[in-house]
Amino acid sequence: MTVRSPRTLVTCAAAVTLGLTAVVPAHGVEGPAPDPRNTKAMRDMATAIAATAKYADERVAIRDGYVPKGQECMTNPFGVGAMNYHYVKQANWGSKDPARPTALLYSREKDKNGRRRLETVEWMSTDRDQDLKTSDDRPSMFGVPFDGPMPGHWAGMPKHYDLHLWAYKKNPAGRFHNWNPALTCPNKAPTPGMPPAAHAHGH
Repeated sequence: MTVRSPRTLVTCAAAVTLGLTAVVPAHGVEGPAPDPRNTKAMRDMATAIAATAKYADERVAIRDGYVPKGQECMTNPFGVGAMNYHYVKQANWGSKDPARPTALLYSREKDKNGRRRLETVEWMSTDRDQDLKTSDDRPSMFGVPFDGPMPGHWAGMPKHYDLHLWAYKKNPAGRFHNWNPALTCPNKAPTPGMPPAAHAHGH
């Protein structure tokens, strides 16, 4: 029997998942989704998944310059859903390259080896005029417009646009929806004298 490496298995699984998604009509997918007849969008999605499969191993992401940012879990302030750990590579900020996402999102839970699971890849781009009321510079990838503009999520982060691709965890709201309704953050006891924090991330 041929033994395949974990990276090969992840790449194959991602390719199969992408193939299943690609044959579903765009109107049959919840949330934003590229037209499956858009050859470039399908090719770019395959490129993104193939290029990020190696980051299933959290250690590889850290070695490649992805640094944990913000809170371990962010709750959707506008409705249901959440996101987990953001690992950001500043050198990829503003990238529209499918193979160079700005951020990788990992699970809060760790596996038996103490490693987090890769769930999402994300591209981020600065809002040119830093005005949340305008969006004339909204980028797009895979035939899908970015979310935003929205405030930064941690100190020093500018108002920006972002686009998520849930390549490694199913999102019932759609592969490109920013929040995953299947995820919830644990309740935290509020700090005495401080109101609960809301972390806007677009909607």
